[in-house]
Amino acid sequence: MNKKRVLYTLVAASALLLAACSSNSGSKTTSKAEKDDGKMMTVTVYDDLANYQGTPKGWFEKYVEKNFKIKLNMVAPNVAGGGNTLYDTRTAAGNLGDIIITGTNHVAKLAKAGLLTDMTPYMSGKTYLKKYKGATDSITKLANKKGIWGINSSVSSNSPTTPSEGLEPTTAPYIRWDLYKEIGYPKIKNTDDLINVLKKMQAQARKDEGKTDIYAISLFKDWDSTIMQNAGQNLAFYGYEVNQGFVLSKGNKYQSVIDSNSQYVKGLRFLNKAKQAGLVDPESTTQNWDTLYSKYQNGKVLFSYWAFQGQGAYNTAAHTAAGKGFELAPLENAKIYSVGSMPDGNSTFIGIGSKAKNKARLVKFINWLYSPEGVQVQQAQSTGYSAGIKGLTWKMQNGKPVLTAFGKKAFLEGGTVKMPAEYGGGTWKDGISTLNFVAVNQYDKDPSTGYKYGYVTWPSVLKLNATKLSKDWSEHMGGATSSMDYLTKNNKLLVGAGVSYTAPEDSSQISTMRGTIGTQVKNTSWKLAMAKSDSEFNSLLAGMQKTVKGLGYDQVYKVDLKNSKAKNALRAKLIKQYKEEK
Repeated sequence: MNKKRVLYTLVAASALLLAACSSNSGSKTTSKAEKDDGKMMTVTVYDDLANYQGTPKGWFEKYVEKNFKIKLNMVAPNVAGGGNTLYDTRTAAGNLGDIIITGTNHVAKLAKAGLLTDMTPYMSGKTYLKKYKGATDSITKLANKKGIWGINSSVSSNSPTTPSEGLEPTTAPYIRWDLYKEIGYPKIKNTDDLINVLKKMQAQARKDEGKTDIYAISLFKDWDSTIMQNAGQNLAFYGYEVNQGFVLSKGNKYQSVIDSNSQYVKGLRFLNKAKQAGLVDPESTTQNWDTLYSKYQNGKVLFSYWAFQGQGAYNTAAHTAAGKGFELAPLENAKIYSVGSMPDGNSTFIGIGSKAKNKARLVKFINWLYSPEGVQVQQAQSTGYSAGIKGLTWKMQNGKPVLTAFGKKAFLEGGTVKMPAEYGGGTWKDGISTLNFVAVNQYDKDPSTGYKYGYVTWPSVLKLNATKLSKDWSEHMGGATSSMDYLTKNNKLLVGAGVSYTAPEDSSQISTMRGTIGTQVKNTSWKLAMAKSDSEFNSLLAGMQKTVKGLGYDQVYKVDLKNSKAKNALRAKLIKQYKEEK
């Protein structure tokens, strides 16, 4: 999972530091491209998405060294303690990195401070960067100056109303299907029914295992921002999204996060009902993602908001062959929110620092990331995503892509298989790209194969992945071949058109209020989830609403609502534009 930190708006002091270094930044558009010295070079990559710091080892690094004469040196805020400290320090020094991967909300300041390179002089022959012109144009617009200052990630050639996911939605209710089977496949009409079902599943699991430390639900705080993100996942069950800040939306229907009947508060009530029923792990308030993930691996948790969590941790080959594992729950009143494909990419971009050397080579490398080969190689992971190195992990057979024997071990058996010496040795999973960067949506069609990049969607792999578990789930879900197949066929999917939208920067006053209010909402949300009674829940909620109103909530919400409507207007414009171009 991408452990991406939320990128907060820089404080005024940082803005002044950025401006101060702009006079000697060397960011001006050059009329003539600088020459490449052709030597092996170390490239510092500032990467907000990375979970690795330092010089990576393994097959991907060797691939980059061989083909581009580049050694990567990863600078990762996630590893360095999170927050903005590393970003602020490096921008104040006038050099964020040679390659920069960060949020589009930083583009304007980085461009103004002269910390980005205009790639225009190096674009000759860069087919793939030119193919996704909308994604470079959106960065140019944010930079507010002529030139090509970067390109958005997760670009797609699909319609913005086409789901961006493959076999599984981003967020949905997943349950231990084998335990659901044991208790007789009871109907789940709504989330109240879900709690009752989870209670029975928890009792059954404890009986089967003879252990009392198994819980239906277990939570963590790592990804909290201005809200409790675990509670926020409930939004997706019913077609809502956090549109901007404290505004929730379902199409053009808007809600305030703190409203008593908002979908977010309903998510908190769901967790609190589960807590009062004894279904929530008491370590939820103190554990981190890694601790929780190990609990999923050991069968200690029975409900998951994400396929990559429950299925990723527990659905091993041994478990699924035995009929055990996580599958989508048949929540009857659900309308699952799906993020649409993004022709212009999402809110993370990649660019080149103004102090970088051999910029032509760096542009060539970025162009490769967006090529079919680059997508397959760089976006390959231990499970899911793209298929890796052609000839090693996959090949074409009778006109169709299939995994090789090595590929099956790499992708379907945990990734601990040893890499051949010519690829640098080590294990497959330890050598994958540390960039953690999705250039092109993996469920776009690969023009070199005619099939999607994501190997999990290939007919050959679907056949390989059919197990006792998947067959039983399919039988009870109308013959569906995947969660997305089930949701689509049963009209239980609501797609939010994929659009690259970056809200205008908050004023210093709004920014300060947002931070204070967000802390209050987040902290109180955890108290609400863990309340001992309905009366305590209602009292805490009323107190929070009163407190944040006094802190200026209405002013912040007004800004967020304006931005939410602007984002939805852009969606409508993008849909119309896509139809006209087709």
